[in-house]
Amino acid sequence: MTNRLVLVGPPGAGKGTQAARLSEELGIPHISTGDLFRAHIAQETELGRQVKEYLDSGQLVPDEVTNAMVRERLASPETAEGFLLDGFPRNVGQAEELAKMLSEADQELDAVVELKVDEEELVQRLLARGRNDDTEDVIRRRQQVYRDETAPLLEYYADRLVTIDGQGDIAEVTARVLDALKQRS
Repeated sequence: MTNRLVLVGPPGAGKGTQAARLSEELGIPHISTGDLFRAHIAQETELGRQVKEYLDSGQLVPDEVTNAMVRERLASPETAEGFLLDGFPRNVGQAEELAKMLSEADQELDAVVELKVDEEELVQRLLARGRNDDTEDVIRRRQQVYRDETAPLLEYYADRLVTIDGQGDIAEVTARVLDALKQRS
């Protein structure tokens, strides 16, 4: 059985933590767009230079650049048995591009795992990190942006969406995800 997965959830839901655990449990690579950006910048690739230019000027990296990085990464042999995408797709356009990438390789996405956490819990988690830019207003604005951007994405993936309660012990959340994925297969 393959595991071609997308992990979504609001800031503070524990995506990074769960992605690392699930990647290890399932024996598939964790592909984070943030990691891809940093790797390309460090290696000074053409895509990395483009990303750096956008980030240095305070702009969002355009979908076509992000899509190109993901396409390149998904073409690597280690993703043949599956992967866990974290931070991609962020919008329906990227989801459609991902579907096209997978279709070209005669593959499809197995599931989209949504980590759902109560907003007040998210705010408390992020405030507890103690970062300077993590004020309550900024955190609540990020949550709203997430909801606005992700709602259409969740609708797009309705047929393969697996919603998991992301509150509680880290190991319990991982177990919930794994159980839900087993039930789908």
